[in-house]
Amino acid sequence: MSPTRAGPDADGLAAARRHAGRARHPKGTLAATILGSSLAFIDGSVVNVALPAIERDLASSGASGASIGWLINAYLLPLGALVLAGGVAGDRYGRKRMFLAGIAVFTLASLACALAPGFGWLLAARALQGVGAALLVPASLALLGAAFEGEARGSAVGTWAAASAVAGALGPVAGGWLVDAVGWRAIFIINLPVAAVAAWLSWRNIEESRSADPAPLDLAGAALATVGLGLATFGLTALAARGADAPGHGSALAGGYALAAGVASLVAFVIVEARLGRSAMMPLALFGTRAFVGVTLLTLGLYAALSGMVVLLPYLLIARAGWPATAAGAALLPLSIAMGLGSRAAGRLAERVGTRALLTLGPLVVAAGFALFLRIGGGAVRYATDILPALALVACGLTLSVAPLTAAVIAAVDPSHVGSASGFNNATSRVAGLLATALIGYVLVGDATGPAFIGRFHGAAIAGALLAVGAAASAFLLCAPRPSGSRDPRAPAPPAAPSDRGHRRS
Repeated sequence: MSPTRAGPDADGLAAARRHAGRARHPKGTLAATILGSSLAFIDGSVVNVALPAIERDLASSGASGASIGWLINAYLLPLGALVLAGGVAGDRYGRKRMFLAGIAVFTLASLACALAPGFGWLLAARALQGVGAALLVPASLALLGAAFEGEARGSAVGTWAAASAVAGALGPVAGGWLVDAVGWRAIFIINLPVAAVAAWLSWRNIEESRSADPAPLDLAGAALATVGLGLATFGLTALAARGADAPGHGSALAGGYALAAGVASLVAFVIVEARLGRSAMMPLALFGTRAFVGVTLLTLGLYAALSGMVVLLPYLLIARAGWPATAAGAALLPLSIAMGLGSRAAGRLAERVGTRALLTLGPLVVAAGFALFLRIGGGAVRYATDILPALALVACGLTLSVAPLTAAVIAAVDPSHVGSASGFNNATSRVAGLLATALIGYVLVGDATGPAFIGRFHGAAIAGALLAVGAAASAFLLCAPRPSGSRDPRAPAPPAAPSDRGHRRS
């Protein structure tokens, strides 16, 4: 499973409904949006299994255990910070135009990744991939919302979500095979023909659409969010490396200054968003209910724990246990299989018992799974006894949590803010992955075959369990015990906003 969430976004549809029509080329439109968005979803997970190979190959240019996490964060940073602005840009300048622009940027960045002569070049190219993904992902769903209507729209979005989930699940396996058979550069080269087909289908089949009354671009908010998250990520990475006694990877003083500057930038971001009101890309009216605060904290904790695991577990299996990258990628399949088979049932159960019960139980099951990772010792790593039981519990907990979480986000806010809430929650999950990956340098630094590595891995497992327990506490304390389809009658309704300007897309 990828830390990058793949699923239907309410805002991507709601913002387009006023202009919805019937596509003249429905199959071509659906195929184009699936292929285009799959580029972003696959690249959000496939790099995880290539980290040890990239570290070995580019060690002379700065790749190391303490810095290798930047390959993930360089992608997540622009994606998490700019995805809301990318959705607004599609409304204003044309969704097809932004979708094609995103594919073009992503393709050029993938080529740059494949040709990277050094680690610094690769990091810059990965950041450019994140910018491309921030343009094409929100545009893909908005295009479906504009091209289909009625039941056809629901079917199209369901197909898109299912295909995205399959792509995210198979990405690490296929990527691992490419790493083993060809080399890590192949995972970026394979994007080129897929992107070419997606662009051709888009050009031939997709009709242009845009909003008649688009929200203004929140450039100041986007800039402050990017700078703030970037500095905070750098500061946390430097402090983690210093804490692990990694020489030459930043001092604690530099990390502290960067972290403080990042926090200051994020505070300035909140101030700017408050002044912009309904024109902000993150309307603060969303936080007028306890329930939305609760689901936001839950998302932050749960996805931070998950993001750390999907990076560390393949690294453990490859670097310490000597697994091929293909097998390490396949090791995570139970997550995707369980969620694919059980999410619909979890959604129906949430309608009966309410979202709070499942959002409390699910993270607790995830925490128990992380606790089982402590059974991994200094000897041989056995998948059936050491990995699979823990992974199965994590998969069951996530299955109980993800579908009710979507319902809880929608139920927590006024109907005019559903799009903004969905987009912000999706961005929160990416920021959670960003911050978690910034701290895993503490685990990856040093020799993965030594006993110290297992000790640090156990520390990460404990941290993941605590984050999951915190997520459960947020749901229990802040989410009301009610059916998922009703709002909390005790919660004040956020101020209404005009339907088009009230939406922000993820």
